[in-house]
Amino acid sequence: MCLQYQHCAFLRCLCRHILLLQLSINIGVHVKNDTWLVTGSSVGLGRAIVEEALAAGCNVVATARNPAVLDDLVSRFPERFLAERLDVTDGARARDVVVAGVERFGRIDVFVNNAGFSGVGSVEDMPLELIESQLATNFMGVVHGCKAVVPTMRSQGRGRIILISSIGARIATPGAGIYYASKAAVSALAKTLALELAPLGIKVSAVEPGAMRTRFAEAGSLQVVPFDTAYEETVGATVRMMHSPEYGALLRMGTGADASQRLSDVGWEALSRSATVE
Repeated sequence: MCLQYQHCAFLRCLCRHILLLQLSINIGVHVKNDTWLVTGSSVGLGRAIVEEALAAGCNVVATARNPAVLDDLVSRFPERFLAERLDVTDGARARDVVVAGVERFGRIDVFVNNAGFSGVGSVEDMPLELIESQLATNFMGVVHGCKAVVPTMRSQGRGRIILISSIGARIATPGAGIYYASKAAVSALAKTLALELAPLGIKVSAVEPGAMRTRFAEAGSLQVVPFDTAYEETVGATVRMMHSPEYGALLRMGTGADASQRLSDVGWEALSRSATVE
């Protein structure tokens, strides 16, 4: 049996959003008129995937905790776009979203689980509530989404599940232990799902990107918690890097082929690896 899991790890730190067309080349999906279901669509990578799918002629069911942030896409693509409210920790609501998508477009061809957030701090000092919240969103959110969409894909006899994991599934960074653990669980789940679902015509991919120029480092997606001074040289190094002017400047810079942007790419990779252990 052909193993359908594809380990799409981006070894260099990405300097812009992963665009859908790049994703399509790597994992073999880009079919006009397919229906995509994308979680975490309000900003960043999720928003970029949604926009590229629409540009490619696909139908899109996009979810966010506040779907009003997607109103501009509702106006621009009234026939091919559906915005739905979803907190990915709510399994019942995830099932309702799938039903709504099928009622609107007839099928769900591609499911992209992108929703997630990170807490930064030492494992010792991080509150249990924040640990449990990351696992509930980053891992159990994937479980809820897959359990909601797989029955529909099984009945169709085809489908593609794309789980956004992280390079953190394979490396270590002080202060990011819980977030990385939640993403390692996502990658492990993808491997097993791929084996279970391949005979049913459903392909599963885990995408493990490095740092990207999105709003992930803002308060809505990342929470930094106080830590003991004993961790100043480890966790502190990570926090200082993320709060540094250089990090902020690189987040604001564009990317491309000219010399200044290539230098930006090099600087971005060096900075993001400064607190990382392979």
